[in-house]
Amino acid sequence: MKMKLHHVQVSCPVGGEDAARRFYGEALGLPEVEKPPVLAARGGCWFRGPDLEVHVGVEQRFTPAAKAHPGLLVDDVEALQALATRVAAAGFPVTWDDDFPGYRRFYTADGNGNRVEVLAPA
Repeated sequence: MKMKLHHVQVSCPVGGEDAARRFYGEALGLPEVEKPPVLAARGGCWFRGPDLEVHVGVEQRFTPAAKAHPGLLVDDVEALQALATRVAAAGFPVTWDDDFPGYRRFYTADGNGNRVEVLAPA
């Protein structure tokens, strides 16, 4: 049996979809996709890249994830640096961390304060 990750879900507060769109859609450049009608009524939004899907779900009693996080892998350090520049220019924090041998990475926070890691092979 082969298993791979289909999607990762992060949360946002009620009304947090626009902040999620600014981060995942505009800053990271992931296209937003339409949610299935039966799920759209719950709120939230979905983003899909070639090998990545992020679902943002609404939580009534929302607390940003400070430790748990998605780790988004990009092709190389040049792409990582370009993305870090784009994320910072959009107003999101970029904190570099060299503690993962074999990778260069930074942490940021999405529009609702959830931790997100972005990394590339060193």
